[in-house]
Amino acid sequence: MSGSFAPDSLVLNRKLPLWYQVSQSLRASILGRPTDAPLRLPTEDTLAGHYGVSVLTMRQALKELETEGLISRHRRHGTFIEPAALRGAPVRLLGSVDAIVAQQSGERATLLGPGPALVPVPAELAEYFPGTAEVVRYRRLRFDEAGEPVNWADNHVLPELADRIDVTDLESWPMVKVLRDRLGVRISRITDTVEARLAQPETAALLRVPLLSPILHYTGIVHDESGRVVDVARIRYRGDRFSFTVTMEAPG
Repeated sequence: MSGSFAPDSLVLNRKLPLWYQVSQSLRASILGRPTDAPLRLPTEDTLAGHYGVSVLTMRQALKELETEGLISRHRRHGTFIEPAALRGAPVRLLGSVDAIVAQQSGERATLLGPGPALVPVPAELAEYFPGTAEVVRYRRLRFDEAGEPVNWADNHVLPELADRIDVTDLESWPMVKVLRDRLGVRISRITDTVEARLAQPETAALLRVPLLSPILHYTGIVHDESGRVVDVARIRYRGDRFSFTVTMEAPG
């Protein structure tokens, strides 16, 4: 793929539509790309080989990204990432880890406070960390390309994993991508909860919204292949910037 954009690898889940998994993986790669990454995508054949899918499946995945406005396709010239593509796209909860990565990619994040902190397990999270007294907390504020805050998050991660995390990765990558792609954690599932809440003083100040205005509160419980919870993410989204879409696929 020399001279063209190099997407991340993907482990396919045969229980989910292949085109959807590929589109979400490629979307995450595009939104989380370095600023100096090439804009030209490899050919359909090359991408299909990279992901291990048919050209027809790859074409369907690319069509999804083209509809979203992330890429443009030019006959005889190739497929290109749109440099001005909107990064604060609607959050989609569609059933794959790559969807979660794609949801949280693209915004630049700033670590809040002095940095990662070893803290007692919060009482409301104790059920997820049985037998664990302390976890490492990360707090981050994410901004869009115009410099406006769009969400802020805290993650509570097992200390033995936090010891291996390079915090600079968290400036552009969501925690689940760092755990999976940097640390090699084999993630089996993420349990999501989304609810409407009112902005409390800290959230209102960080997101620059009125006190008690509506926000979307997301909680993601990340399990490894043994079923152990390795990370609990809590993200507060500005209610005026995001919507959530859930799609249910009928069995084929």
